[in-house]
Amino acid sequence: MTADAADSKNRMRATSRSLPIALLRARDRVMGPIRAMLADAGVTEQQWRVLRVLAEQGPADATEIARQACLLMPSLTRIIQGLEKRAYCTRSPHPTDRRRFVIEITGTGRELIERNIPQSTRIFAELEAEFGKERIEALLDMLNDLSAAK
Repeated sequence: MTADAADSKNRMRATSRSLPIALLRARDRVMGPIRAMLADAGVTEQQWRVLRVLAEQGPADATEIARQACLLMPSLTRIIQGLEKRAYCTRSPHPTDRRRFVIEITGTGRELIERNIPQSTRIFAELEAEFGKERIEALLDMLNDLSAAK
């Protein structure tokens, strides 16, 4: 191996071709309008993700919610407490394992989701119009494949 080849192997990619940086930039681009919607709704991104998971899948234990909402358990505990105080969800003992709890979205939590569906749909439609439905679908497929890869 030549010195030039060895040197190029040890060089970091340019930030313009860095996957972690590209993902962060894309996240910021996508989340900008969503953050504004959530600020108007009075919830955080993390609270919204928890409510979305509960609305979509129904009652669940904390481990499953944390996995699906991409949250760490200590963070989820605080988030659930905040959502409970605002009557967006309830927590009850697990029917077979007293060490666990089942968390469920309330009617108030569902109303929050329902009130924001039109704006959320509009935001997604604008992204599709700007980037193309096929490109967005392909990107989602690739990102899901990447997150599922071992």
